[in-house]
Amino acid sequence: MTAIVPGRAGRPEPDPSTGSGTGSGRRGRAGAPGAVDAESPARRKRGRLLGKQPLGILFSAPYIIFIAVVFAYPVIFAIWMSFQDYFFAAPGAQVDRPFVGFANYVTALSDPAVWQSFGNVGIFLLINVPLTLVLSLLLATALDRVVHARTFFRVAFYVPYVSASVAVVAVWLFLFSNQGLVNAVLGPLAPSPSWLVNSALAMPTIAIFVTWKGLGFYILLFLAALQNVPKELYESVSVDGGGRLRQFFTVTVPGVRPATVLVLLLATITGANLFTEPYLLTGGGGPNGASASPVLLMYQKGIEQQNPDVAAAIGVILIIFVLIIAALQRRFVGREES
Repeated sequence: MTAIVPGRAGRPEPDPSTGSGTGSGRRGRAGAPGAVDAESPARRKRGRLLGKQPLGILFSAPYIIFIAVVFAYPVIFAIWMSFQDYFFAAPGAQVDRPFVGFANYVTALSDPAVWQSFGNVGIFLLINVPLTLVLSLLLATALDRVVHARTFFRVAFYVPYVSASVAVVAVWLFLFSNQGLVNAVLGPLAPSPSWLVNSALAMPTIAIFVTWKGLGFYILLFLAALQNVPKELYESVSVDGGGRLRQFFTVTVPGVRPATVLVLLLATITGANLFTEPYLLTGGGGPNGASASPVLLMYQKGIEQQNPDVAAAIGVILIIFVLIIAALQRRFVGREES
């Protein structure tokens, strides 16, 4: 029961010492938001970590584990190996692999062959990435407008991508050898020495080969992106008097920009990991290392020359090289978007 005390102007007022049911209820309700506010940061943190659909983490767990085992662990192990005096030993053998700091990196960067391999892959990327981007976008745009035999053309471009590299390389060796079909067609204009034994032409020839072989995959990426470009935009440009060329640059190119970023990154990463093509086409990076890539050099130093620690250092340098190029591409494309 609420006690009444005299108030101003003779009005009775509730005694604050006893408190009323109403007052205590207000204090209780006033405290509730405080409790909710105290829980909100934790909930927000869980929301940022788990996302809106936490169940998705469960379904993606097998892929995450696969990435961790197949990619993350080897990278971490390679980084550790690059700082050790590491060498191969018999299974179960107790050997000492001391920490050597940056000695393996100094050895790698002091080798002219390492610098040559990075220069080679730089030339490769300068040829392969622009060619891949331009040709795949143009061909995807053309295929998107094809009405008849659309499936045939898509399969025809995709077949080289899924074909075994050994079989496709045999065809290119037949085409670009000294007595090959290309030189027979060119006649006196054929280069001497021939394409794959020419220091200036070996890496550009490999770049064209890789562009041709992987073109079907990137065409499919752009074809998927083109399905999300509203057809009304093309009609609007057409009504304004714009032709096919204007539609391409004002509608198609901006509309497939996310796919363009993806193609740039994938082509760069694939090119930086070049191994099979120079190993098969030029007999292991010839002539005189003109087509050797960093990954091929890692194989030669780590497996053939039994220096896995130096090979690991080259691999870490290659990762940094790719990350820098990818960051520059992302920054450039992001600036274009803004």
